[in-house]
Amino acid sequence: MSVAPKRPKGPPLNAMRAFEAAARHISFVAAAEELNVTAGAISQHIKTLESWAGMPLFRRNAQGVELTQAGQSLISDFSTAFDALAEATRALRNLRPNADFHIAALPSIAQLWLPKRLGKIRARFPQINFSVTAMETPPSLSRELFDLSIFFTVEDASTNQICICRDEITPVCAPSLRERTRGGDDFAGMTLLHDQSWARDWSLWSKGAGVALGNSETGPRFSLYSLAVEEAKAGAGALIGHLCLLEDALETGALVTMHHMVCETGMSLAVQLPPASRRRPETDEVVTLLKG
Repeated sequence: MSVAPKRPKGPPLNAMRAFEAAARHISFVAAAEELNVTAGAISQHIKTLESWAGMPLFRRNAQGVELTQAGQSLISDFSTAFDALAEATRALRNLRPNADFHIAALPSIAQLWLPKRLGKIRARFPQINFSVTAMETPPSLSRELFDLSIFFTVEDASTNQICICRDEITPVCAPSLRERTRGGDDFAGMTLLHDQSWARDWSLWSKGAGVALGNSETGPRFSLYSLAVEEAKAGAGALIGHLCLLEDALETGALVTMHHMVCETGMSLAVQLPPASRRRPETDEVVTLLKG
């Protein structure tokens, strides 16, 4: 008769994935955000892996977590393995004709800068579905199935980064509100609108332009830059305009600049691409249309 012995079983794949992400970030919270689960789920997965291994892989303390020597010894092999798995998954996805093209972008970019460019891209590739995911932090293009990402970032010499434009800022407001100021130099009594993600915008511009604002921290705050832009259009106050995001509003006159001084933030709106071996055939043309 045939013999079917019970084979040794390894730990669950999800537990190993959770360990690799947590070890790479040295954070259960960051790993949870990347894997779209809770920090509690990451913790439980790692406990499962530690139980299987028979030793701790992380030290937990009030300040967070850190790898043990045993955990540190594993991270290189785990990262290499999951990089290879991600590449294989992307290759499998790309076997499908006209597979969906996935773009990750900062919410303000996705809402204010991308739409008209995406229209041109869809017209050029009508057979492909282009999906956009708005997120606050850039994804790992070596791991996640995004074909490119668009964020504000510091320029570097990476061949995988393509700078579209420098991030330039200056105060903007509705035309009716601009008429109440004296040549754009008098911000006394002006309501200052703030985006929570760019909380230092007013102080950054004030310092660069040499314009005193009094208390630049006061005023309504918005969780989305696009909401602050709509309030500025409605005449609710002045907003620091990231000029590359406000092309349409400035062109139509829905918003106007309030001062001649334009300052750079030190960041650039840039497209980040996966390594060349993992790019779609359409990627180069998509980037060209984004730059146009």
